[in-house]
Amino acid sequence: MNQVLMVIMAVGTVVGGIDCLLGNKLGFGEKFEEGFRLLGSMALSMAGMICLAPVLADLLGDVIVPFYRAIGVDPAMFGSMLAIDMGGYQLAKELALNPVIGNYAGIVVSAMFGCTLVFTIPVGMGMIRGKDRNFFARGIMIGLATMPVGLLVGGLLTGLSFLDCLWQNIPVFIASFLLLIGLWKIPQKMVKGFCILADGIRILVTIGLILAAVESFCGWNPIPGMAPIEDAMTVVSSIGVVLLGSLPAAEGLRRLLAKPFTHLGTKFCVKPQSLTGMLVGLVSAIPVFSMFHEMDSRGKIAVGACLVSGTSLLAAHMGFVISTEPTMLSALFLGKLCGAIAAVILAMRFSFKDTN
Repeated sequence: MNQVLMVIMAVGTVVGGIDCLLGNKLGFGEKFEEGFRLLGSMALSMAGMICLAPVLADLLGDVIVPFYRAIGVDPAMFGSMLAIDMGGYQLAKELALNPVIGNYAGIVVSAMFGCTLVFTIPVGMGMIRGKDRNFFARGIMIGLATMPVGLLVGGLLTGLSFLDCLWQNIPVFIASFLLLIGLWKIPQKMVKGFCILADGIRILVTIGLILAAVESFCGWNPIPGMAPIEDAMTVVSSIGVVLLGSLPAAEGLRRLLAKPFTHLGTKFCVKPQSLTGMLVGLVSAIPVFSMFHEMDSRGKIAVGACLVSGTSLLAAHMGFVISTEPTMLSALFLGKLCGAIAAVILAMRFSFKDTN
């Protein structure tokens, strides 16, 4: 599975690079260049938290480790509260008592629950306006309800047993349930809370980036124990290399499925834009939020559900795993894909009277 994905991305790199040399006549060259253009934004959102992860692990260790051990859960699962590429992986690895669970928490769980908590919900609620927020929130709730499918598939492929996977995810399931209730009962307050959370994480990441850069220049840092900024930039640049191939490959997949999506849209009574949004979301959620108003009501719910597990599967998350833990690629890919498919199926079957 890993090798097949690598070959596909290699082909995407070749096709995108050749098209770039020929003047982007087919549109793949633009996607090829976009991979490197994203390096700046990725560094701003990732590097500071990667550098701060060892410090955060030390600060949280005295509280988190005893509590999680008392309930029989590896402390690494606390790291899954952050997105995989926003410090979740590094924090999980630092806190892990079992390296296998550290990989699982920092890659599979962080790529679904952590990403939803600190990225998909706050950014989506900020970009989506008006009544569309209600459909997006409903989709997120369905996505959270089906997220255990992806977590279990990813856990089994990581090497965990079924029961162990369920037990390790107890904190995640509790947090997901509370999040689901909050989105149902007090959606507006939840939006404000997530916006505050997103701002707080952005401030923390920026501070970490500043301190790491100063330490690189002067060799002095008021917070000892931070990871060197060079290590963080190595991770970022590795993701950029993967995006060179994954973005053109994803564009090819989108074009290949254009006609089938039109047929499926008619069959399931949703606009083709909704189905396209699901596929685009596997690359990046940002374009999906900007095109949300073009979708029909049922499709908006399905897209929101798909984003919980599926966000950035074919781009940033895949690139991150290849650059850090290549052996986890199958667990990440199939876990997120199964969770996204389960969410879409439930969303399509779940009838809301006001979406007709």
